[in-house]
Formats: sequence, structure tokens, C-alpha cells
Amino acid sequence: MDEDHSLSYLDQLPGWEISGDKTGIRRTLRFKNFLETISFINAMAYMSEQQGHHPDFSAGYNYCEVLFTTHAIGGLSENDFICAAKINDLLEP
Repeated sequence: MDEDHSLSYLDQLPGWEISGDKTGIRRTLRFKNFLETISFINAMAYMSEQQGHHPDFSAGYNYCEVLFTTHAIGGLSENDFICAAKINDLLEP
């Protein structure tokens, strides 16, 4: 996916940004505590299994950094943006 196409999708995804190497999209999420962080990770894992598309992530006490990329093509695909939108949906009250 070219950069212009990626940016048009990104405009619809609050909180997400293109990774430095432009092969993925990333977001850092903040939570009140460890339990909220782990609860989010579990929900993200379930959604990812449903989609068959899994992010790279790292986490700590009150944060989770999520990166979507499509390893098979070495860059971004529409599925990365779909999954990022689903992550945003998980965060809505």
C-alpha cells in the first residue's frame, strides 16, 4: 500500500500513526492500572484471533504499545487498518 493510501486510512483512525519505517501503524495506549492493561490485551488477543491477524505489542503496568503490519508483504495492508479500527472500538465505553 502506498503512503498516500495509508494516510487516507490513517485519517479515520484517531490515535494511530505510521511507524518510522512506514511498514506498520502503531498506537500507545494508557490505562489506569495493570488489570485494565491485561484486560485490554486479552480483548485484543480475542479480536486478533477472530480476524486471523495478530499485532506485535509490548506492555507494562499501565500501557500497551501496539503495532500492526503485514509480515507476508513486508508492509501495510487494509487488514492492518481494519484491525486498528477494531482496537479503537474496544476502547469505546
